[in-house]
Amino acid sequence: MIARLFLRWCQLSTLALLLCLAAILGFLLMRGGPVIGLPLFFGDTPAMEALMGHSPVWDGIWPACLGTLTVVFLAIALALVPGIACGIWLAVMPKGRFSTLLGLGIDILAGTPSILMGLFGFNLILFLRNTFAPSANTCLLLSSLCLAMLVLPYMAVSTRAALLSVPRALSTTALSLGLSRWQALWHIQLPQAKRGIWGGVMLSLGRAAEDTAVIMLTGVVANAGIPGGLFERYEALPFTIFYFSAQYMDYAELERAFGAALVLLCLTATLFALAGALQKGARRK
Repeated sequence: MIARLFLRWCQLSTLALLLCLAAILGFLLMRGGPVIGLPLFFGDTPAMEALMGHSPVWDGIWPACLGTLTVVFLAIALALVPGIACGIWLAVMPKGRFSTLLGLGIDILAGTPSILMGLFGFNLILFLRNTFAPSANTCLLLSSLCLAMLVLPYMAVSTRAALLSVPRALSTTALSLGLSRWQALWHIQLPQAKRGIWGGVMLSLGRAAEDTAVIMLTGVVANAGIPGGLFERYEALPFTIFYFSAQYMDYAELERAFGAALVLLCLTATLFALAGALQKGARRK
């Protein structure tokens, strides 16, 4: 009886979650769907000229789309190696003072609010201005570094969990056949844990793409145009949504905010789909 009630409760919870998701998606499609089109992305600028970079886009979200992709992939590139390396260390190294402190640091970093990470980046710029680099300013590189620190714990924790889920008998058999510990890790454990590691990367992609607090304090501005370099300011979709929805002057600007939100949702879903396809291809190989 209790098991049946628990099963029904799980089914109702799943149904409620699906209904909430459908309601959110339906609301976004209803409000943002009608404005999806070339004017939303490029405004009055011809699409080909904007895509080629010959003409700036002042009243469209195309620069924000490019800025979002740039800062997300740069953050993932900065966090990928140290995040996976920390997860490997926590999973395979024997328990000691250093590994305990490292695990505690990863857990604390995972629980740090994003606004604190943005304040850290902003204070870092102030410190550099007063000491080594008087001309330092918020920029794309600073935002990427702060986002990388924000998503690094996700990669480390998912890597550790994926490696610990690999049956110990596989590594024991590899060691008994003459492989060293690192050879067993490289040839046996990591391939078996690849799916879980990719899951952490996918989670980090979504976390970096939707964050607003970090980039708002470290380099994103309105009407900055296409990213001009690592040390330049830029636009991003989360801040564009916040800017339009908080300071809209008419109904059209509010509709552009809903359109930008729908574009961000589609962009994040596309990144997840690409990561899932890569994961499936790697697993099949």
